[in-house]
Amino acid sequence: MNLAITSGYVVPVDGDPIDGGTVLIQNGKITAVGRDVAVPEGTPVVDAAGTWVLPGFVEAHGHLGVHEEAEGWAGQDTNEMTDPNGARLRALDAINPADLAFGDALAGGVTTAVIKPGSGNPIGGQTVAIKCWGRSVDEMLLKEPVSVKSALGENPKRVYGDQKKLPSTRQGVAAVIRDAFLRAQDYRARRAAAEQEGKPFDRDGTLEILVRVLDGELPWCQHTHRADDIATALRLADEFGYRLVLNHGTEGHLLADTLAERNVPVIIGPLLGSRSKVELRQRSLRNPGILDRAGVEVAITTDHPVVPIHFLVHSATFAVREGLDPAAALRSITVNPARIMGLDDRVGALRPGLDGDVVIWSGDPLDVMSRALKVFIDGREVYAYTDGEPVVADPYYRDSSHR
Repeated sequence: MNLAITSGYVVPVDGDPIDGGTVLIQNGKITAVGRDVAVPEGTPVVDAAGTWVLPGFVEAHGHLGVHEEAEGWAGQDTNEMTDPNGARLRALDAINPADLAFGDALAGGVTTAVIKPGSGNPIGGQTVAIKCWGRSVDEMLLKEPVSVKSALGENPKRVYGDQKKLPSTRQGVAAVIRDAFLRAQDYRARRAAAEQEGKPFDRDGTLEILVRVLDGELPWCQHTHRADDIATALRLADEFGYRLVLNHGTEGHLLADTLAERNVPVIIGPLLGSRSKVELRQRSLRNPGILDRAGVEVAITTDHPVVPIHFLVHSATFAVREGLDPAAALRSITVNPARIMGLDDRVGALRPGLDGDVVIWSGDPLDVMSRALKVFIDGREVYAYTDGEPVVADPYYRDSSHR
């Protein structure tokens, strides 16, 4: 799709704002951003005068499509809580693009989401990055797999403790993860030997994925809240040498200096919920600012549906009120999550070469009174706030008007 968005207050996020700027999109990709951009003849133009123009937001940890809203049991595919090691499981295979949350995402300026299995298992499965509009998950696909989800702490020990089997304690959860990586190391050695000798080798989907983590191809997204669980996550990462990304990190501020020294990023949140369990006693909107000031790379998450996806920007806004730098807040929902999840070659900023995922806001998105007026994915208008009504383009009838 070709498009020129002109005359707006353009906020690239990874560069200085441009008053009266233009974003040019050709064949779905951003080709120019600036004040004096030549718009080719015949290119559709959207006049954004008096508005703010930003990249689409990136949700680094959500369950859109796998934990469907208003569907109850039928739409709940977040956790396969029958096997502590679900590395072979793929969130990709459980996403329903008809989930109401995708429309909400667009209304909140979110154009990309990393969908993750839940935290019921020590090893939950493979995560996937998708755009928030499309007929099928295959059309929405941005990258797959993105990482492997793992969980420490209360959730897995409760799930399997209730079943009276391993793991029912924190030491059991860590042991399951450690055993899985030991088997993966052995598997990798046997596979290499078989390849060298030209012998057949029985493949194992679970261990194949864990080998990719060991080889540094896929980061390890570690669900962890308490500081002692964060320490366990660091210990396991040291033992096996994989790239660690902390998810939630509720007590990460207590180890902020350690995380900064080790360059371990934190996808923090959800920030707007209640302290619903022991692990969340230290939940505070002050924590993103503490981590950022310590030098930790921070992305903010809603953990949708724990906090509705369209409140991602509001989570950042309230963190600003409690001490997070406003520029850091915008980075925490754009360039940071894109970089942490290995998507920054496609999304997260307004820069030539990136996808044409652009949102026109009525004003500063960190102002709770601002709203997304138009949302473009790959240069295609997929959402508009028209005559006081939010309207999502119907992906099944791509040439039709908004419904």
